[in-house]
Amino acid sequence: MSRRKNTKQDETLVDLVEAKESAQGFLEKNQFLVLGSVVGILLIIGGILAYSLLYKAPREKKAASAMYKAEEQFKRDSFALALENPGGGFDGFLDVIDNYNGTKAANLAKYYAGISYLNLGMYDASIEYLNNYKPSGEVLPITKYGALADAHSEKSEFEKAISMYEKAVKTKTNDLLTPYYLNKLGLLQQKQGNTEAAQKAFMRLKEEFPDSNEGQMVDKYLNS
Repeated sequence: MSRRKNTKQDETLVDLVEAKESAQGFLEKNQFLVLGSVVGILLIIGGILAYSLLYKAPREKKAASAMYKAEEQFKRDSFALALENPGGGFDGFLDVIDNYNGTKAANLAKYYAGISYLNLGMYDASIEYLNNYKPSGEVLPITKYGALADAHSEKSEFEKAISMYEKAVKTKTNDLLTPYYLNKLGLLQQKQGNTEAAQKAFMRLKEEFPDSNEGQMVDKYLNS
């Protein structure tokens, strides 16, 4: 009677048995290490959840509430009050930035502070706060770079202003803000003698935003 030959299936079964025994041996020898690792992972996850639910979320809510009055003053164009003393015991934007660092409200307060200082003619402070602001969404990236451009332009730093206007019109597209800053970019390029660059900005304004206020008036700048 001939002996049965080993098959690939037999070899696979042997490998699986050996792998199982090896794994069991490892677990038996290192059970405390494995248990400690599992506990450590659970503690990390628990810590993250506790931080988010018990510290971060309430702090975000408190920061937003603290800034409420400053936002009201900002809407009234009372920029100095909005920065430091909005009234009613509420924090100004500068206090929100200092007291709630790392929150969304503190980040937004940097934007408000930058715009406030721009309107107050304090351009260095405006640039500082706007540079530290991290924008999101469609509108805020455009307004950040547009405001930075305005501040640099007021300081006669025209090359920096042009760079910021270019970022404003490239970072996002908005039917109201993009033509507004394209027009500013074209006019500043024209003022600096950059005729070709100015014409490029005006042509984009004419082609992409013909119905905007700026688009309806752009013909007088083209080929001028």
